Amino acid sequence: MQLYNSATRKKEEFQTHTPGHVEMYTCGPTVYHFAHIGNLRSYIMEDVLEKYLRYAGYDVNRVMNITDVGHLTSDADEGEDKMLKGAKRENKTVMDIARFYTDAFFDDCRKLNIKTPDVVQPATGLIDDYIHIVSTLMEKEYAYFSGGNVYFDTSKLDRYYVFNDHNEEDLAVGVREGVEEDTNKRNKNDFVLWFTKSKFEDQALKWDSPWGEGYPGWHIECSGISMKFNGEYLDLHCGGIDNAFPHHTNEIAQSESYLGHTWCPHWFHVHHLNTNDGKMSKSKGEFLTVSLLEEKGYDPLVYRMFCLQSHYRKGLVFSWDNLDNAVGTFNKLIGRIANLKPGGEVDEAAAQELKDKFKAALDNDLNTALAMTAVYDVLKAKTTDATKLAVLDDFDQVLSLDLLAKAEVKRKEAEKAAAAKSAGGYTILGEGDPAVDTLVMQRYEAKKAKNFAEADRIRDELKAQGIEITDVPGGAKWSRI
Repeated sequence: MQLYNSATRKKEEFQTHTPGHVEMYTCGPTVYHFAHIGNLRSYIMEDVLEKYLRYAGYDVNRVMNITDVGHLTSDADEGEDKMLKGAKRENKTVMDIARFYTDAFFDDCRKLNIKTPDVVQPATGLIDDYIHIVSTLMEKEYAYFSGGNVYFDTSKLDRYYVFNDHNEEDLAVGVREGVEEDTNKRNKNDFVLWFTKSKFEDQALKWDSPWGEGYPGWHIECSGISMKFNGEYLDLHCGGIDNAFPHHTNEIAQSESYLGHTWCPHWFHVHHLNTNDGKMSKSKGEFLTVSLLEEKGYDPLVYRMFCLQSHYRKGLVFSWDNLDNAVGTFNKLIGRIANLKPGGEVDEAAAQELKDKFKAALDNDLNTALAMTAVYDVLKAKTTDATKLAVLDDFDQVLSLDLLAKAEVKRKEAEKAAAAKSAGGYTILGEGDPAVDTLVMQRYEAKKAKNFAEADRIRDELKAQGIEITDVPGGAKWSRI
């Protein structure tokens, strides 16, 4: 498998420390608010990556943190603690906020068919581990105590910047643009390993430590959790591209200084979901969540497919029009699968040929857009319906779009619509698509029941799919626009 590595800035063969086994770490959510669909794009693509590694024969141990302390609003060492901010916003305790939004996150994941990692660890559960790592870094003189906090000394590293090239003088004392200078730091890019009350007098969560009562920095949490559950050698670290600096840069610095050897050779970063106005974030006016998609009538799996149609290393632009197009594509795909007749023999040779195309797409830097093309290749293939259904079911181990289950629902709806048409003498003229025929019949039944709002809604849904419906004597006629 060729997979792009952010650390080397090139595609390279994915290799693991132990052959056939992958130690995988995913940066989890900071649970102070709902995840927006931009956050969830990263988790969808990481889910596809994990499932494809398993599909390809690897044994995978995937670990994910839940950040419930220590993440400041600047993503560096400045601003307010995000968890404290959430607690103040809702007048609840930090732990109440953490529990509520952790549950909400995994509920969103369930709706998007994102598998729960093998290990999920809240940051507050491993405080002693962080203290041990920080103490060791101080003993090895990679860290220092200043102004009540413990800082990592980046000047001790031969190379601090891993994901971008910078000049050596960038390590001099100063400030990153937009970040207030911390005069306790020896160097501009030094970062906090442990905060004490010198940072926030009213911090809700704090623990005793050799340096005073306080709490861990955001970056040390991920290193501690990964080393606890993945071991000393991590094969694959995943996250959004916005985590590359400073978060992942700092993870590498502290982990390798603590361990004394290379920690993680391969880094997988998913690029942003953007709106027409720029990068999506919780601080902007439009806060798009899975629940909002559902309220507007969208199946969350349509959003999953929308993400799969693009490459993870390309920015993806979200708009309601783009999502409507995905609805039409998804429904048409399910309709075509519903037309396949279950039963019969599977042609194993033909199936393997189709699977090889699918695997080739994903072996090429997890190219999910080409993998979706492989789905259509199955539908066009000159082989039995049984073969096509078996192959699509195989692909869905990775894609997780519920292709066969949704097609079966459509198939049964079409059979019900055909029976109703036969009984009521209502004739549907069109291209013989059972999914469309079902909607047309549902519209007829709504009109017959004088539920005109529902009839209009179905007409609009068909129109969004590019289908025009015309009432004719004794039935209706539809055509693709």
